[in-house]
Amino acid sequence: MAANNKTNKLAFLSMPAPASYVAGLGRGASGFTTRSDIGPAREGPSAEVVAEAQARRGEEPDIDPDQFQDPDNEYGLFAGTTYEADDEEADKIYEQVDQKMDARRKARREAREEQELAKHRAERPKIQQQFADLKRGLAAVTDAEWENIPEVGNLTRKKRKRDERSFVVPDSVLVGDRAKGEYENALDARQQATGGFETPADSGTLTNFVEMGQARDKILSLKLDQVSGTSTSSGLSTSVDPKGYLTSLDSVVIKSDAEIGDIKRARMLFDSLVKSNPKHAPGWIAAACLEEHAGRMVAARKLIKMGCEQCPKNEDVWLEAARLHNNDDAKVILANAVQHVGQSVKIWLAAADLEHDIKAKKRVLRKALEHIPNSVRLWKETVNLESSAQDARIILSRAVEVIPMSVELWLALARLETPEKAKAVLNKARKAVPTSHEIWIAAGRLLEQEAYASEKTDEQREKELAVVDKTIEAGVKELRRHQVLLTREQWLKEAEKCEDEGSPRTSEAIVKATIAMDVEEEDRLDTWVGDAESAESRGKVGTARAILAYALRVFPDKKTLWRKAADLERTHGTKESLNAILERAVHHCPQAEVLWLMWAKEKWLSGDVPAAREVLEKAFVANPESEQIWLAAVKLEAENGELGVARELLVRARTVADTQRIWMKSAVFERQQGQLDTALQTLETALKKYPKFAKLYMIQGQIHQQRGNFPAARASYAAGIKAVPKDVTLWILASRLEEADGKSIKARALLDKARLAIPGNDLLWAEAVGVEERSGGTAQAKTVLARGLQECPTSGLLWSMAIWAEPRPTRKSKSADALRKAADDPLIICTVARLFWAERKIEKARQWFERAVKINPDLGDVWGWWLKFERQHGTKEYQEEVIKRCVAAEPHHGLTWQAVAKDLKNTGRITKELLELVADALH
Repeated sequence: MAANNKTNKLAFLSMPAPASYVAGLGRGASGFTTRSDIGPAREGPSAEVVAEAQARRGEEPDIDPDQFQDPDNEYGLFAGTTYEADDEEADKIYEQVDQKMDARRKARREAREEQELAKHRAERPKIQQQFADLKRGLAAVTDAEWENIPEVGNLTRKKRKRDERSFVVPDSVLVGDRAKGEYENALDARQQATGGFETPADSGTLTNFVEMGQARDKILSLKLDQVSGTSTSSGLSTSVDPKGYLTSLDSVVIKSDAEIGDIKRARMLFDSLVKSNPKHAPGWIAAACLEEHAGRMVAARKLIKMGCEQCPKNEDVWLEAARLHNNDDAKVILANAVQHVGQSVKIWLAAADLEHDIKAKKRVLRKALEHIPNSVRLWKETVNLESSAQDARIILSRAVEVIPMSVELWLALARLETPEKAKAVLNKARKAVPTSHEIWIAAGRLLEQEAYASEKTDEQREKELAVVDKTIEAGVKELRRHQVLLTREQWLKEAEKCEDEGSPRTSEAIVKATIAMDVEEEDRLDTWVGDAESAESRGKVGTARAILAYALRVFPDKKTLWRKAADLERTHGTKESLNAILERAVHHCPQAEVLWLMWAKEKWLSGDVPAAREVLEKAFVANPESEQIWLAAVKLEAENGELGVARELLVRARTVADTQRIWMKSAVFERQQGQLDTALQTLETALKKYPKFAKLYMIQGQIHQQRGNFPAARASYAAGIKAVPKDVTLWILASRLEEADGKSIKARALLDKARLAIPGNDLLWAEAVGVEERSGGTAQAKTVLARGLQECPTSGLLWSMAIWAEPRPTRKSKSADALRKAADDPLIICTVARLFWAERKIEKARQWFERAVKINPDLGDVWGWWLKFERQHGTKEYQEEVIKRCVAAEPHHGLTWQAVAKDLKNTGRITKELLELVADALH
């Protein structure tokens, strides 16, 4: 009963729907909006139906709050009024006003709208516009390219039913399957060279390691059988050479997994490349090279053959195909190549290289010249094969007829001809190629060669060589006329080239004709000197000599130019050339004392003393009051043992020249000869004339000290200090006199006064340190040295003393400080070299000694240390080299060097002897 009275929840389904019911209206499902926004798919309830439903529910209809404010809405306050003629007229008037106002703004509004639309389209273009250019490009797509476009894949990420269609097996799979069981019966060059095998793991199929292992075992057993000479089935062979077998195993090239993977990926890429663009020759070449690298020569040859079929007009493919095949096959390949690329010089040359017989090479090259008669390279190769000069001449004659613009062929023909015919050939070449400077230079070289060819007098030879100058000069003018403007630097390079090839006169002619080009008048001297130095630094002595010779013709009165020319001849020329240049120099610059002295010295060094005297006599005539020439004459006579003549010359010099240096040299000469009284008398006379010349006081004091007359020496030094208080050497000599007399305190006081009179002088500080060290005050010496470094922080002498004053462990750090303060001081560099020497670092020490003498070659102490080092650690050759370079540098300074050189016992010694004495004295 209860079950029968139970409420049926689904009873509403059989009831009629309410009058205003619309299915799905409550959840907004009254219709759908299409892509074009054409409205709902079906109409919703009308306004009347909605109003009736609202009235039935007792709801008030919705009223639009803005309806009373809209003048076009006639449902408001005046909704019930009658529309009369006045209203119609008013509406027309308002409409006309609106049209008038709209017409006034129309142009500006439309322009603004178009601008906004264009801006919007530029910022957010339609997809159709974005691909417009690509669409237009599709017009050029060929049918084959259209077929190669891949199909569109499935990008929806939805599972689709697998396509059960079947496909035809491609030919490549069938061919690959067929080739799987083939054996290659040819070894490539690398296999033959190394004797090993390369077995690529990638054969286009899945790797079967079981089969690989079986094949390896089989090959191993075969190899063992070959080595032992017996069958492996017996198991009794013991004749295998294990060392030889291991050596052969070393030749096996084993590819790593990574390399095999790289080869696979590269093969896939190249395969895709040649399929997508079969006309691309480099792709075929790269694919074939890959297979060659992998050891698959057969596959490489197949690929390159396909490349030749696809790209028959590309010479590189044919050349690669010839390279991958043996000699006979390569000949066939290149024979096919010339049918397709008959104008390729490379292919013809490669075909000629394949021939081993000279006749066959000539045949191939002549055939090539029939196809390509305008190839200079083919003509040159053909000429090079000829062993007969006559045949080569005939071929070159034909070559210049075919290619008249080739300068190389004209010059080659001229070289093979006789001199007379060569002139005719070069004249023809000049007419055919009027813009070539090489032809003019070759003509000059030919004339020079003729001038030196046969026995001729010097006058005839000079005439012919003058023609070389005229020819080159005419060539330069002719080239300018044809607008061929080579720069001065290019002409100088050509001159250097001629010098290298053995034509110095042609080189000189080029310099004469072109050295003045493109140079301002005020810059000529500097520019030419720079050119000469540059050429000399490159070893082109002839060019440098020619440049200086031209400069001397323009500036004959420049003393510096004559000195540079003389230095060049001294270094690279002969005695005769040096003598000639110096004779010309003194002729043009008779007042240049240094040139007279150089000439006299060269005569003296060559052993011709009478000639040296003659030169000095001429110098006296040109410069009667020259102090240097008088002193040079005295030195010449004194060193050749003519002491009386030297004394007479000094007397005359004192009368004629009467300079303070001549008086000083007179006193020194008398002192060297042991005439101390005469020397003192000379000094007294000289001091009356020149009381401010410090060296006179020094010599006077030294003579008194030599005699043991300390008070007189002290008086001489005191007078000198009073007359010349700024002379450092006087103060030092006075201090040493007091020290020699046992009065160290007075020596110290003198040096203190000297430092007050001459502040910042490192020699005075170094002498003060020496006084303290000699008197036994090491601590005081270090204090004085520290004060000296504060006052003279860049003094190499003080830093060198400071380094050696340090204990051995701290010397290196002290030398680093010294190098930071004065990196280019030769004394510091020499001290560092000595530190390396103490540490037995021989090569480094030698390099630092080299640096020191380059910085200041006039410092004799550095040369002495270097010679001392080479005596201990170097060979005889090293020692001779140091002595030779020191003699060339002629040093004059250095504390030890000056002390040794001015010692009376060493009077008249040459530089080599002084160097050895200095090396012995250094410690």
